[in-house]
Amino acid sequence: MGEKENSMRRPEPIDEEYKFTDGIIVSSTDLKGIITYANRKFCEIANYTKKELTGKNHNIIRHPDMPKAAFEGMWDTIKQGKSWNGLVKNLRKDGKYYWVSTHITPIKEDGEIIGYTAARRPADEKEVEEIIPQYRNMLLKESN
Repeated sequence: MGEKENSMRRPEPIDEEYKFTDGIIVSSTDLKGIITYANRKFCEIANYTKKELTGKNHNIIRHPDMPKAAFEGMWDTIKQGKSWNGLVKNLRKDGKYYWVSTHITPIKEDGEIIGYTAARRPADEKEVEEIIPQYRNMLLKESN
C-alpha cells in the first residue's frame, strides 16, 4: 500500500464542541506515538473506526489549538518513564472538538519502555476555562 493510501487527511476543525460525560477513553501507542490499541469509547468519541485509528500516529486527533510546547513537555516526561497528566483538546473526524483530562503511563517490559497507554476522561469545565488562556499564550509564543 502506498504512503498516500495509508495516510488520512486531518479534518478541518469546526467551532463546535462534542460533549461526552461518561466512560474512559483508552489507547496505547508504540514509542513513536503510533496507535496500537483503541478501545470502543475512543472510537466512539473520536468518530473513527478501530481500523482507521490503529497504525496511525496519535496526532491524527490533535486539535490545532493545542500548542506544540504542551506535547513537548508530555514527551519529555513519559520518555523518562514517568506518568503525565494534563488537559488536551482533541479533534474528531467530523471536525468537532472535545476536551479530555489525560493520564499517560509508560508501558515497560524487562525495565525498558516499549510504549505508552493513555486513559482519558471528560475534562472538568473549570479546568478547561483555566487552561485555555495558558494554551493561547503558548500558541502566541510559538507563532512569533
